Parts: sequence; C-alpha cells; structure tokens
Amino acid sequence: QVQLVESGGGLVQAGGSLRLSCVASGSIFSINSMGWYRQAPGKQRELVAAITSGGSTNYADSVKGRFTISRDNAKNTVYLQMNSLKPEDTAVYYCNVDLVNSDYRAMDYWGKGTLVTVSS
Repeated sequence: QVQLVESGGGLVQAGGSLRLSCVASGSIFSINSMGWYRQAPGKQRELVAAITSGGSTNYADSVKGRFTISRDNAKNTVYLQMNSLKPEDTAVYYCNVDLVNSDYRAMDYWGKGTLVTVSS
C-alpha cells in the first residue's frame, strides 16, 4: 500500500504565496515522476507542474514564472511553491506520483487533494 498526504493549502489574497507538500509513504521501491494537478469548479483536472526523477520539470503555461516544483528524493516528497497567486488559481490541487512498488509493479497514485482559494 502507498499513501500520499498533501498539505499546505488554504486561503490567500491575490499576490500572495503558498507552498504545497506531498509525502509518499508505504511499499515503495522507487519513484519516477511526481506532479501536481488542479481542478477548479466546473472544469477538468489539468496538469500544473511535474518533475522527473532526474529533476526535469514541466509547467502549465498559466503558471510559468510563478510556480516552482521541486522534490526531495530522500523524503519521497514533492513541493509546489506558488507565488503571485491569482484568483484563477483557485482549485483543489492534487498530488500525483508515478512509482514502482515493493512488488516491482509500476503504479500511479493520487492524493485526496488540498484546496487553494485565492481571494481578489
């Protein structure tokens, strides 16, 4: 079993910052990519940012220059530093991890989500 625990969401004013964290624990052999997705009310879930095991990153155009994804491989943790937040960033943010479990099976896991609300 693998668990993903997200933290760091909340209410912030436009222009403010938040840092999201997601810790993966359990029967993990290795972790490949880690990422953050978001889903706003009435919209489809979309990729925000992703990072490979080698540190290569990918960002949605809407967050480039404002958000930074990073990871701590020793802690099986991925972070999302969000600066210059805008009301349109309001959404539930989900952590996604692509890993190989202790049975050497490739698996994909999602966190339960953390709400980010940006007020104008």
